[in-house]
Amino acid sequence: MPLTHANQAQLIRSSQKDEYYRSVLRNSTNEACQTVAGSKHWLDWRREIELLSDLAYYGLTTLLGYQTLGEEYVGIVQVDPTKRQIPSRGRRCLFVLCHSFIPYVLEKVLVCLENELEGGQEMHGSVGRRRQVASGWWSLERWLRRGVQLAVGLLTEQQRRECQPAVFVIQQSVALLHRLHVALFYISSSFYDMSKRAAGISYLRVMGPNGDDSTIRRSYRLLGTISFLQLLITVCLQLNNFRQRQRARQGWRLYRNLSPQHSASSSPTAPRCILCLEARRNSTCTPCGHLFCWECITEWCNTKAECPLCREKFLPHRLVFLRNYS
Repeated sequence: MPLTHANQAQLIRSSQKDEYYRSVLRNSTNEACQTVAGSKHWLDWRREIELLSDLAYYGLTTLLGYQTLGEEYVGIVQVDPTKRQIPSRGRRCLFVLCHSFIPYVLEKVLVCLENELEGGQEMHGSVGRRRQVASGWWSLERWLRRGVQLAVGLLTEQQRRECQPAVFVIQQSVALLHRLHVALFYISSSFYDMSKRAAGISYLRVMGPNGDDSTIRRSYRLLGTISFLQLLITVCLQLNNFRQRQRARQGWRLYRNLSPQHSASSSPTAPRCILCLEARRNSTCTPCGHLFCWECITEWCNTKAECPLCREKFLPHRLVFLRNYS
């Protein structure tokens, strides 16, 4: 029976089935660790436990040269770019590294960088101390945080403020890149995961060709075209919102420098805003009871709908502007 290329539907079903079994393995591991180590230690190491679960799943299947449960479910096999043999051990190791480990490291680096740029010890000191106590000297997160602190320590305060939007842009760019890759997959039916594209691993199906295979591919090409157009609209809207936030930030800085109340209200006894570290003006209260400048907290909510101090989630419309507060 001749081998043919797997279509989009088979690759998607295989990925969904693998995600299901990965979630089952994650939940079982989390429950076992929570029972043995307690809830506190489980919360501290939950992300690392999930990483080890994913490495165990792919280590027992892909790294050993076996089909995953999803691949076995739909009847597809991995092949290298020659389409004549299974991928080498190096390609399989590269796939597992890109699929599980690199996203974990990227997430940790962006979180550490975001915390360092957003305000230092006053804003996330309690969280940082708790994580440092929980993490030992061998913890990867500890070494990443130390490296980020050294890198951010070389920047001036003005450079930190200028680099802060870059973290948000990187986070949004990663999400948009995934959407772009999925749209290209719908059109070309080549690689569903970016990690498989990096490793050069594609699929052939061992079952006979279906009669409606061409219809399936045309349907997914149409879906890919629509997804690509939707992505273009999303990028345009996000660029427009980013420019508006930049203009609002520049206007607020100009207003703060030219405001006649700035010099009068900047006495040492005046309450200060933890975000701008200056005398608080137009005091605004969050649902959790913390006070900030109206301009500072609304600008903060454009990117993160949570309190900068206690991290309590809230919707921006729940902010209370204290008009008669002195």
